Amino acid sequence: MPEIAEVARCVHFLRLHLVGKKIAKVSAPDDANVFGKVGTSGPAFEKAVKGRKVVSVGSQGKYFWITFDKPPHAVMHLGMTGWIHIKGDKTAYTNYYKKMKEGEADIWPPKYWKFHIETEGTPKVSAAFTDPRRFGRIRLVDCPGADIRSHSPLKENGPDPVVDVDIFTETYLRQKMQSRHVPIKALLLDQSHISGIGNWVADEVLYQSRLHPEQYCDTFNEEEMTRLYEAVRYVCQTAVDKLGDSDEFPDDWLFNYRWGKGSKGAASELPNGEKLAFITVGGRTSCYAPGRQKKTGQVVPSAKEEPVEEDDDGGKKPKAAAKKKRPAKANESDEEEEEKPSKKARGAKGSAKAKPTAAAKVKKEETPEPAAEAPAPSKKQRASKQAAEKPKVALTKTKKTAVKKEEASGKTNAAVVEDTGRRRSLRLKG
Repeated sequence: MPEIAEVARCVHFLRLHLVGKKIAKVSAPDDANVFGKVGTSGPAFEKAVKGRKVVSVGSQGKYFWITFDKPPHAVMHLGMTGWIHIKGDKTAYTNYYKKMKEGEADIWPPKYWKFHIETEGTPKVSAAFTDPRRFGRIRLVDCPGADIRSHSPLKENGPDPVVDVDIFTETYLRQKMQSRHVPIKALLLDQSHISGIGNWVADEVLYQSRLHPEQYCDTFNEEEMTRLYEAVRYVCQTAVDKLGDSDEFPDDWLFNYRWGKGSKGAASELPNGEKLAFITVGGRTSCYAPGRQKKTGQVVPSAKEEPVEEDDDGGKKPKAAAKKKRPAKANESDEEEEEKPSKKARGAKGSAKAKPTAAAKVKKEETPEPAAEAPAPSKKQRASKQAAEKPKVALTKTKKTAVKKEEASGKTNAAVVEDTGRRRSLRLKG
């Protein structure tokens, strides 16, 4: 996910190319996620932006905005895969273009665009916002440009460690740490306290400050809190100054060695010999150096360490087992739920087999009692009864023939079986 440094890069190019320009053309097809989930639409964005002059571009953590000469203003979040492109300039990183097919970088508007604009005058500038996974957000904030940070969503976010150096002080960080009881990694990721720090920045900060990622934030001493503050300022400022270009990051940064987890031939230690490991708590994975980042206080009890050096043979297996264990529980639950209908299915199948017996039982109840228990009919009565039953016998034979035909064609009907009389039931029973 783009963090403080990546946002700074987008802001850099927007300032370079758009400030002072008037927007002549805007195209923004509606998107229920990118626009709709923050209360606006593509057409509303087009209407608000077209004809406006870009006054400034700013950022706070993972948010950035464009203010115009007249409200509303555009406030954006890159989400997981969002990015800003300028036609004729390479705003993204080297790897982004390496993955493209030949000539794809020259296509405009770029693939997965959510809006693209064009300025008037010469030279014209074309800019676009792209987002393949559609987790990015583009909203309109109706307020004076100077007050934009006092409105949602910016007002709900904490200070930016680079932009708000007068607010994000060591005292501020100490107060936040001492008033909470959460793992320090979780505190750093909480945007309501500090804006812009994501997973890799938090890991780098903790590596540089030599603090364990899962130690509770209110258990550090004065010296450790000072180290943390200095590391936050150092890592964030350096990453922003380099516009998030990892090729320019210092050689001793954890960032340069953390991305090989689970890959053959990946680094299992830093150049200085420090071993790397991963730890997962609450669904978030942290990369750290156990030999450097010692526990000096209480840590999350459920934290499980996974050494990188064993990823191919050892470390990866426990994690895989853990991953399978959770679905296995879900599967067990699913099986329990499916077990009931499966039992019913077996019962139904058993009933089908027992059905002739049940039918025979019903027929037995309907059959007259034996002669020993009832007066024997006279010869005349028996003759009359036989004459009356002849059509019934013929009907039974007819149905019997029909059933045989249906059985031969594989279409025997249970209802017909029940209606064929005692002989039919006995035949099926045998």
